[in-house]
Amino acid sequence: MINPNSKERALELGHKPPKTDWMDTPTVYKEGIYCYAAKPARLEYVSLPNPRDWSCTAEDWQLPENWKEIILEGMKERLEKYRTFKIFMDICVRCGACADKCHFFIGTGDPKNMPVLRAELIRSVYRGEFTTAGKILGRIGGGRKLTLDVLKEWWYYLFQCTECRRCSVFCPYGIDTAEITIIGRELLNLIGLNIDWIAAPVAFCYRTGNHMGIQPHAYVDMLDFFTDEIENVTGVRCQQTFNKKGADILFITPSGDVFGDPGTYTCMGYMIVIHYLREVYGLDITWSTYASEGGNFGLFTSHEMMKRLNAKMYAEAKRLGVKWILGGECGHMWRVINQYMDTMNGPADFLEEPVNPITGTKFENAKTTKMVHITEFLSDLIIHGKLNLDPNRNDRLKNTFHDSCNPARAMGILEEPRYVIKSVCNNFYEMPRNTIREQTFCCGCGSGLNAGEDMELRLAGGMPRGNAVQYVHNKHGVNNLICMCAIDRAVLPACMGYWAPEVDVSGINELVANALILPGEKEKTVNLRDEPIWPKDVEPDEFYKRPSFPGR
Repeated sequence: MINPNSKERALELGHKPPKTDWMDTPTVYKEGIYCYAAKPARLEYVSLPNPRDWSCTAEDWQLPENWKEIILEGMKERLEKYRTFKIFMDICVRCGACADKCHFFIGTGDPKNMPVLRAELIRSVYRGEFTTAGKILGRIGGGRKLTLDVLKEWWYYLFQCTECRRCSVFCPYGIDTAEITIIGRELLNLIGLNIDWIAAPVAFCYRTGNHMGIQPHAYVDMLDFFTDEIENVTGVRCQQTFNKKGADILFITPSGDVFGDPGTYTCMGYMIVIHYLREVYGLDITWSTYASEGGNFGLFTSHEMMKRLNAKMYAEAKRLGVKWILGGECGHMWRVINQYMDTMNGPADFLEEPVNPITGTKFENAKTTKMVHITEFLSDLIIHGKLNLDPNRNDRLKNTFHDSCNPARAMGILEEPRYVIKSVCNNFYEMPRNTIREQTFCCGCGSGLNAGEDMELRLAGGMPRGNAVQYVHNKHGVNNLICMCAIDRAVLPACMGYWAPEVDVSGINELVANALILPGEKEKTVNLRDEPIWPKDVEPDEFYKRPSFPGR
């Protein structure tokens, strides 16, 4: 039997190591691996430099004449400004502990996708341009000069990193390679090098408040459409309020849940929960059509852009005069809030420290950010018995849970989502322990890589997650992968379709809404997807006779 991590297995998969030293191995742009360049209109709108029509496969990238000076000056500025960047440039001993932890290296076999070597692409230039040893010894000292070929290598491989931070879990020195990728992309942006799947959401969000570029009236229309859909299933009209001044709580979620399946079912789940809390407890939660995006693609652009886009949520909370902010199921929204908010835009002292008005629970972790994750909020409601739930309604599903990288690794939200899922579902199975929680594998499409043109890269990066899902499908019959990130819900269906084709994808709030018993609802026979709520092997009459079914 061949060890799956062995050299023999790598060769069997076609992962042949290059015959040349990594510094001498040319970068070959392979179709299906890279994303398209940013369109000039995107860069112009947010005042990013050097907007023009260009292609990464063209010989001429139409760079400024002094592009090298711009990059090196930007690196110098960031080495002085960000202590972590300077430390990460100096302390790596290239032990290789992170080498086989990246989903892209596992999936592609490309040595430059090892986190240690991806960071070395930048670190070698740091040594060659900024350290005495590197300047004198050159390659012997691990240094090299910044050339056009090096720049093109940066662009290719820095956009083969989803900044998931799995490698950082295994680094004995605590190096966060994602932070190096962030700085690297920020340097590229100084000379107008970005991909359109990052630049477009940034421009749209800056212009209309969300990544999709949707105007306020269209946002309301979409939720009105969902109101009709919910009424067809439940018999209850769960209408929402928008831009309501003086509401108790402002609710913000990624726009991907509003405009893309299967996230739309998660959005309907939010609406059902919000309606329930208003009808049963009088809790006033409002949406905003202006701060209509929780996600923050500034995280993949620059620290300044991240700050600019994050500010809109807090500006809207202040304008509406709410007490605090409740956030939906998103990935990078929560990494920005948890790791950057306090020193970037905050603390938000004009808001109250979040307290659940129904249970009295004080969310100490949100003391300064004033923003609570919806799984924290729901788990608090459930543990206090404040939601009327029937988990039998999700019995047709056998579930596993994908710890979305940013909420799991960056925030430590590990137990709350599991508690909620187990409260609304009877069938739950964990994937292998080295693929979940802090060690969770990425979806393979985060940080702006969820484009159509790089599908080969996406499927290669999604292989480790797909294999883990296929394992629990084979062992337990799992047919549903739950996640708490809008990008996951957008891209995992394609990943599952390739690696675990009998497994669907859903959000947590979709299943909460399926199980939630609304006041005045009709007898439910289908879930939000218009599927029978009973398992295939159970007759409807038998299902409704079960002891836990409401109204028995």
